[in-house]
Amino acid sequence: MMERSEILATMGELKLYGMRAAFDGIITAAVKRQHEPQQVIGDFVAAEIAEKQVRSIKYQMTIAKLPLAKDIDEFQFAGTPINETLVRDLTGGEFLAQQRNVVLVGGTGTGKTHLAIAIARACIRSGSRGRFYNVVDLVNKLEAEGRAGRQGRLADHLCRMDLVVLDELGYLPFAQSGGQLLFHLVRDRHS
Repeated sequence: MMERSEILATMGELKLYGMRAAFDGIITAAVKRQHEPQQVIGDFVAAEIAEKQVRSIKYQMTIAKLPLAKDIDEFQFAGTPINETLVRDLTGGEFLAQQRNVVLVGGTGTGKTHLAIAIARACIRSGSRGRFYNVVDLVNKLEAEGRAGRQGRLADHLCRMDLVVLDELGYLPFAQSGGQLLFHLVRDRHS
């Protein structure tokens, strides 16, 4: 019979981190409540699935390169003309399933970036893949990609995303060629 330390070490080698983390709790509950073997196995599998989901969401948040960790509950809707119900509905991500765009319009300091990040974070937590870009940075990457003779790679990557946040679209201090690259990128995402 394997000792506890051997079981935990083996779970680690097999990358069963959820099972390893839940091991003591599951075994204690199984002994105390006299769980059937199927219940114990089911508890281990559930712990592993939950851990993998958490790890996947954490990875997707990293890939999204969101500049801040802003959530909808941190936003102060009071005293703003922003439709809180609509914004909260957007965090459900239904617009993604309908392949609809969301455009946040407002003056400087009105919370557009905060809300865009909050909506993106909520969608990613629900399993969507996303990416955040400051538009000027994105255009610079598109231009660099073209100079390197690698045009289309970034567009291909972004077309595999469920959502792309383009921040500061109203500030366009780049050349006409950069604007055309951005236009083509957006058009490609919709074809």
